Amino acid sequence: MKFIQLISLLLLTGFQASAQNNSNDLLNRFKQYITGDFDNANQVMEELKAGKVIHPLAIHVNRIADNKVINKPANLEGFFLLEESYYLTEGKPSEAKPYLFLFSRVNNDVIHLTTYLLTGYKKEALRNDNAALQFNYDSLVPSPTFKGADYRWNAKDKTFSTVSVNELGNQMRFTLSETFSAKTLWVMELLEKEGKSLTAYSTPIRYDRK
Repeated sequence: MKFIQLISLLLLTGFQASAQNNSNDLLNRFKQYITGDFDNANQVMEELKAGKVIHPLAIHVNRIADNKVINKPANLEGFFLLEESYYLTEGKPSEAKPYLFLFSRVNNDVIHLTTYLLTGYKKEALRNDNAALQFNYDSLVPSPTFKGADYRWNAKDKTFSTVSVNELGNQMRFTLSETFSAKTLWVMELLEKEGKSLTAYSTPIRYDRK
């Protein structure tokens, strides 16, 4: 009886440890994939050579922002990331779109994205190289329109991917479709009104890691 109990205990703790390690591995892998400097210069150059530029020149500067968030709960799982996004379209001024994300583990296959409102901050201050930038966790408000996204791990392709549909009201819909590997991010942000696309392109922006 004692032997059976010991085996049962070893199996139970072994499975628990394995699950925890797998979960930590998944979150760490996700962190490695999503952080860094990315742009779609190669994609734009290919389009130039083909005679028609379809996508804007786009840049992502993604950095872990845990040290910029104060008053975090001690038991908060996951990590914060500040994404600086820049877009340049011919004939238009450059556009900056900074975002603060929290990525947290749902289970051994899914990572959840929460987006926070950045009202009250000047856009030019929302940079990873701004040492004075600070967010108070107690004041952070999740976006009321973007419900977040669940990224699923595909072990065969070694990619994370998500499709998140958000109804914005007034017959407006925003759909985020994203897949990324260790070196490349494919991102499609589709904005629609009454079923008609307001996005200037219909295929993903392809970001390559620098």
